[in-house]
Amino acid sequence: MIDQNWQDKLKALKMTMPDSVDTDDSDMAPELDENTVATNLCPRLDIVYERKGRAGKSVTIICGFSSGIDDETISALASRLRKRLGTGGSARGGEILIQGDRRTDVLRLLQEEGYKARII
Repeated sequence: MIDQNWQDKLKALKMTMPDSVDTDDSDMAPELDENTVATNLCPRLDIVYERKGRAGKSVTIICGFSSGIDDETISALASRLRKRLGTGGSARGGEILIQGDRRTDVLRLLQEEGYKARII
């Protein structure tokens, strides 16, 4: 019993529960592309305009990424946004910063990518 992995233990626990149904979980996980994963893991992204603490410079911040999305995916999205907007920016701490007031442009591009977003 010590060499069982957590999936085997979970199956054994399911079988001991009343009204348990024996299902094979491997058939239930369909292959998903990057946009489908993004829309399923991010209920809604918030687009915020900020000037405080930035020496008067304005930035557009995209936040609201869930913990299920890794930093590489966020960095790739930030790179695509920067290229399409022709502006600078960065991705760190689970947020994307785009230089300047580009709220409406960012909203349009995120919706084209399949994300749900709103401007705050």
